[in-house]
Amino acid sequence: MKRQDFYFDLPQELIAQDPLEDRSGSRLLVLDKESGDVSHHTFREIVDYLEPGDCLVLNDTKVIPARLIGSKIGTDAKIEILLLKRKENDIWETLVKPGKKAKPGTKISFGDGLLVGEVVDIVEEGNRLVKFHYEGIFEEILDQLGQMPLPPYITHQLEDKNRYQTVYAKHSGSAAAPTAGLHFTPELLEKIEKKGIDIAKVTLHVGLGTFRPVKVDDILEHHMHSEFYRIEQSEADKINRAKETGHRVICVGTTSCRTIESAADENGKLRECSGWTEIFIYPGYQFKVLDCLLTNFHLPESTLIMLVSALAGREHVLAAYEEAVKERYRFFSFGDAMFIK
Repeated sequence: MKRQDFYFDLPQELIAQDPLEDRSGSRLLVLDKESGDVSHHTFREIVDYLEPGDCLVLNDTKVIPARLIGSKIGTDAKIEILLLKRKENDIWETLVKPGKKAKPGTKISFGDGLLVGEVVDIVEEGNRLVKFHYEGIFEEILDQLGQMPLPPYITHQLEDKNRYQTVYAKHSGSAAAPTAGLHFTPELLEKIEKKGIDIAKVTLHVGLGTFRPVKVDDILEHHMHSEFYRIEQSEADKINRAKETGHRVICVGTTSCRTIESAADENGKLRECSGWTEIFIYPGYQFKVLDCLLTNFHLPESTLIMLVSALAGREHVLAAYEEAVKERYRFFSFGDAMFIK
């Protein structure tokens, strides 16, 4: 299976640069995975596509303001750090720009020394292990100094940090938002629950590997970055119950999908667990738990469009994307949504 099989032509101006003021006012393209039929709606109409007894699975990870801009102690050269993964003892795996200025031993000051990072090692793909020195609580300092790590295709400054956060974000640790969830408002979730739909929350801390392009021609040679996930027993029970009673499990976003598909046993059963996943879902994959997916529109040739194609078929997905381009849908993180039923 070739990377080029998942290419589509996207006009630059359809890449959404800013979130809509009304979260649930986005557009919603509904794709029937069996027939390939599409229809056009407003996001809040998603309620009409959910049935009592279904289980809606949300990823309640919280994006940390992981982008830090500081200066190299000794030369004052500007250095930018992106926090990727928390290790132990205040050490983080990071992406440093420019990397050549960040040899082991380099010290970087943020916020006039409120936070100091020391490069301790170089790991895979040139990422740096950085040990942080500070007084007080790391999260509070990060909140004060850090910026939201917006994807590379968003060039606008974000006015309100909370708009790159779902309304149900709870557990800090993501370097990117689970963007399909950005469309929900508390009112819409309440309406969904009132209709008799179970809402289960799982956690997957989204890594920047989400945006990592597939560079190899043969997609099977692509290596996924690992991401940490956790499922509590109460939430596993809700998902299992939907399956056992013949109802649907509907994931909000590819991250929720990767979580439950990674955690399920061979019979599609879930239990309380946590761990790291490198699951790569592409056409030919047999879903163990997921029935339907609510997701945004993804980058050409990305692992995410491959995942969506595994569920609805490559031809159906590319035809739906072509329709979305024609209808001027907004693409990527701050863009519109698609429901695959």
